[in-house]
Amino acid sequence: MSENAKWYVVHTYSGHENKVKANLEKIVENRGMQDIILDIAVPTEDRIELKNGQKKVKTKKMFPGYVVVKMQMNDESWYVVRNTQGVTGFVGPGSKPIPLTDEEVRKMGIEKVFIQLDVAPGDHVKVISGPFENFMGTIEEINTEKQTLKGLISMFGRETPVELEFGQIDKL
Repeated sequence: MSENAKWYVVHTYSGHENKVKANLEKIVENRGMQDIILDIAVPTEDRIELKNGQKKVKTKKMFPGYVVVKMQMNDESWYVVRNTQGVTGFVGPGSKPIPLTDEEVRKMGIEKVFIQLDVAPGDHVKVISGPFENFMGTIEEINTEKQTLKGLISMFGRETPVELEFGQIDKL
């Protein structure tokens, strides 16, 4: 049943993201909706700031005013989320929420999306995103656990070693 659950973006009052998350989690628990609303997240990232010569790690919200919810979209789940205190609505045209794509979920770092890649060391690939976009290369080694690979890219007339993520390449 949970395989057709998707991530949706919910717009909240600015500064109320954590309250909305807590309220939603409480409602889900009280109504026994754990199989419909699976996860609620406020995407954050750690930033190192220098203050008075000291390094401090600050956790900042990546998308202030937004919360992401993994859920099965139906009338009940839509109603529960939409009517949670602090929520102004779903992101999407009118009242029709649009789920995030796997690529968007991966880029936001909410959930690790595993990519199945049919490549082997020695295969030729084309880089389709990132700083080495449009370069051609040869795979040296593959790390399926980390979803990365090491390869050699022909740059400025010589082979340059690089580490790439599975989502950054296409097999030729």
